[in-house]
Amino acid sequence: MNTIPVVCALILREGHVMLAQRPEGKHLALKWEFPGGKVEPGEKAEHAMIRELREELGCEVRIVTALPRSTHNYERGTVEMIPFVCELTQESPPPHPHEHAALLWCPPEELLAHDLAPADFPVVAAFEDWRANKNTSQPVNLG
Repeated sequence: MNTIPVVCALILREGHVMLAQRPEGKHLALKWEFPGGKVEPGEKAEHAMIRELREELGCEVRIVTALPRSTHNYERGTVEMIPFVCELTQESPPPHPHEHAALLWCPPEELLAHDLAPADFPVVAAFEDWRANKNTSQPVNLG
């Protein structure tokens, strides 16, 4: 099976991180996740991140940094998680759950208290490491 590249956003606002709840009837129904989606063939991950958030949440973000990638094996296949820490732009409308059951702004220390999708656990660990050592940021080139 091929590995599917999937971007995900840790959107920051006033010290909180957004979680999105997967809809009923989908794989991992009602699990919480970081919003994002598949990277299209030939698409840069950074561009996929911005596109996916426009489609799923109707919002505009600025990428702050990239976090380390991780992989997770589901029965259906393997995903490569490509996480980005993001902020809403000043011009952005408020995020709206176009493709999710709900959105939640969560204090970072409470992320693991939610029923997360399994692939998001390494993302939380990478985010915690970044928060503890902000000097580990990886610059993001949108060119």
